Formats: sequence, C-alpha cells, structure tokens
Amino acid sequence: MDAMSIEIKKERQTTEGLELLALHRITQLIGSAVNLETTLASILQVLHDTMRMERATLLLMDEETQRLTIRASCGLSVAEETRGVYKPDEGVCGQIFQSRSPFVVPDIHSEPLFLNRTGARPALSKTKISFLGVPVLVESLPVGVLSVDRLFGPEVSFEEDIRFLTVLATLIGQFLRLHEEIRRKEARLKEENRSLKAKLHSMHDGHFIIGHSKPMQDVYSIIEKISQSSVTALLLGESGTGKELVARAIHESGNRKDKAFIKVNCAALPETLLESELFGHERGAFTGAHATRQGRFELANNGTIFLDEIGEMPLSLQSKMLRVLQEKQFERIGGTRTFSVDVRIIAATNVSLEQAVMAGKFRADLYYRLNVVPINLPPLRDRREDIPLLFNHFLQKSNQRNGRNIKLTSELLDFLVKYKWPGNVREMQNLVERMVILAEGDRLGLADLPPEVTGQGLAMGEAKPVTLPLREPAAPPRIATERMSLQEIERSEVESALRRHGWVQVRAAKELGLTQRQMGYRIKKYNLSRYDAF
Repeated sequence: MDAMSIEIKKERQTTEGLELLALHRITQLIGSAVNLETTLASILQVLHDTMRMERATLLLMDEETQRLTIRASCGLSVAEETRGVYKPDEGVCGQIFQSRSPFVVPDIHSEPLFLNRTGARPALSKTKISFLGVPVLVESLPVGVLSVDRLFGPEVSFEEDIRFLTVLATLIGQFLRLHEEIRRKEARLKEENRSLKAKLHSMHDGHFIIGHSKPMQDVYSIIEKISQSSVTALLLGESGTGKELVARAIHESGNRKDKAFIKVNCAALPETLLESELFGHERGAFTGAHATRQGRFELANNGTIFLDEIGEMPLSLQSKMLRVLQEKQFERIGGTRTFSVDVRIIAATNVSLEQAVMAGKFRADLYYRLNVVPINLPPLRDRREDIPLLFNHFLQKSNQRNGRNIKLTSELLDFLVKYKWPGNVREMQNLVERMVILAEGDRLGLADLPPEVTGQGLAMGEAKPVTLPLREPAAPPRIATERMSLQEIERSEVESALRRHGWVQVRAAKELGLTQRQMGYRIKKYNLSRYDAF
C-alpha cells in the first residue's frame, strides 16, 4: 500500500470518528431536549464544532405561510435568518424539498440556482464554498431541509458528508415527530381539562353555589352570559342568599380571575372610614393618618371589587362612587393626584334601591349605573327542592370539621323543607353547625332543633304540631301570627332574643344563629332600643 492510500485511510478513519462523536453528542441533546428551538440550534452547533461545517441551517415548512423558513441556524445573524425565506419550489432548497433528494453545489459562485438570500456568504470571496443539502422527512413526507457550507479541499468527500447529513436529518425528523406528538397530547389534555372545568363550572360546585332548582338555573345562566365581560352587576336578594358567592363566581369565571377580588361592606364602617377604605388617604389627611394608604379601588385594579350592602352607602359618598363608575377615576382623601383604575364593579343589596331613591336616600343616577345587569337571588323558601341538597352539604362539612358522623331523620328533613328560612342559606349553615356541635346522639331529629326555629315554623303553619322531648315550649308570639308579615315576625324574634339576654347583642345573635354584624343591622333596621321596650 503506497503512502497516498495510507494517508486517505487515516483521513477516513478520522472522519468516521468525528462523525460518531458528533452523532453521540446530538443524540444526547435530543434525549434531554426541553425546548425545540434551543435543541435544534445546539444540534447545528455540534456540526460546526465537531465536523467543521460552516453556516448550518434547518429550514422547516411554515403551515400558515406555506414557505420554507429558517427554524434554527449556526453562523447566521438574526437579520440573515429573517431573510432566509423560500417558496417550496424556489432555488436549491426548494429543489431539495420537492425532490426529497440530496443536492450538492460544489461552488456556490457558479451555481445559478443558489440564491444566497440570507446574504451570509461574501459575494466577492475567492474561497471555494460548497453547499450541501438533504431533505428532512417525517413518515416519507418532506417537512424541511438541512443544509451546511463546506470549505472543501481535495481530501473531503461529498459522498461521506451527504451520508452523514442524511443520518442526521433522519434523527431530526424523528425528533420533530416526537415533539409534534407531545404537542398534540398536551393540546388534548388542555382541552380535556377545559372540558372538565366547564362541567364543574356548570355545576357551580367550585364556587360552593349549590342548587338545581329553576330559580338557581336562571342565576347560573346570567353568570355564564356576563362572566367574560366587564359589565357592572347588581345582586339583589334577602340577607343570607349567597350574594358574595355569586360575586366570586362571576369574577372567577371571567378573564379577571387571576387578579384581585376585593370585598367591601358598605354598612360595616362609618362614613369617614368608609371613604378612606374605598379610595385611600394621604399622610396627614386627618387625625391618625400617619402614613399614606391605598384604598380598595387601587388594590382591585385590573380585578373585581364587590360592594356589599351598597344601599347603606352615605349620600355624600355616592357622588364620588358615581365618578368611579363613569370615569374610572378618583382622588385619595387629602390628595390632589387623580388615579385611574380598571375595575369591574359588582354591588349587592338586600334593600330596595328603588324605594331608597324615592325616599331621597340613594342617588337615582348611581342606581341606574349600578343596575346594568340585575341578578335576583331567590330566597330559600322559593327553591325548596334545593333544601335537602344544601342541608346535606352543610351537614357533611360540619361532620368533617367536628369529627362527627351525624345523619338526619326523615321527620327533620320534612320539617326543614316546610320551614320558611327567614335567614336563608346563612341561617341553615349556622343551624347545622349548632345542631352538630350540641347533638348527643348520631342522628338529628326534631328534638335537636332550637326552640326559636320550631316555634317560628309552627307559628307560620309550615309544619304539623309535634311533641318535642327535652325541649321547653317556645313562648307564644305577641301578635296573632296569622296577621303578621315576615318582617314583623323577624322583628319580634330579634327583640325577644335581646330581651332574654338583657340586650347583650353578642348573646342574642348567637342564639339566633346570626353574626354580630347581622344583629346590629337588624337592630338598626327595626329601630330597636332597650329603653323603648320598657
């Protein structure tokens, strides 16, 4: 064997070793791939570092534009990549793509099909630059073109490089196919997730709104219709009907669900504090304002603010509220800077705003701005078919909290369905918690009901007279109940409870299953006073 043959053999062995090294590195990249574009660019970098191949590019067919565009490259700038766009039948790359066959340009300066559209190769360079390209196939269909530049000398073989690039293009094709299958699987999982969320949302269990009655179905329908908009909603209904839950359901169903949901009770604070709570204040604006404080509207920016008991808002604040609704602007107390906010407003009231307008206690223009989409929440007595479902839900939750396994009797369930529920769902929730805590056995019956519930239920004619063991009979109402309205009955019960507990509001509220705030609201509503009672 002559010296030339020995030299060629050594060069071939060296080339084969470099090819194996390059393929090893590339398979490692594919095996640990996370991002498609980053992995493709790293593969082309291996060609440059290991095989001394210049300006490697991977063109893939863009489904939208139907053009071959550079998806990854090595040795090209961003501007050069942007210029590298070809029609499927254009130039050398187009021919490789359509023919599904490799193509070699020994000298790019003498090949008319070589477009050099990227402008990456010097037009006047005397260096002999060769171009090699192979198709990238997925299931025998062309999806792109893999190409490299070579500074060829007499010792380099076109055939060996084409063979190596074809093997690499096969690996890339398999990698693209795997990536597409993963993408489709993720898309299917996301769609299934959306479908499951839609089913759960349609049941509204995620927001703890329970009920399948016709009145509640009407509420769900309105929630679905307005959730994706930013329209102002006004929730109407008696106390305890779940207005805050509906407000949260509207918020979490819309495009603001990832933003803040801020609640303000307009009846819980005096006028001066409520204004500061809503709009904030500057340092030194009033006595005790030691630091600047953001208001709830600022905190709710891009989210939702829920104004509960809006009917209790003082008239002096209503004009400022109207400006926020109309212009989305306000100033802090003691400040001159105007703040702009993007806030969805959901208001709620358990009083008639129409009557408040007629009485001069509520601005008509503010009412009309709030009453864009009114949602009437039905009282529990108007959706009796939901009572067993609700009671069992609260019973299950209370059992879990208190480590009990209590069930209810059919007699108790019959009574509950006929009961008027003046406090609605909130009354039921408090009643269940009270009965579970005080229950001595493992089943709740009529004897476990507090006397104010059994007395009121019987007085209203909602249940048959029953003998209640271990309970003292309830005191008869002061007025003939046949002639009493629901508000008169409520006023009588609240006053009676206050009398029994020496006008200690906390104890009376606990007996009635009310919060201290709810008790204070009813005392104010019915203008009750211990001095008037004597």
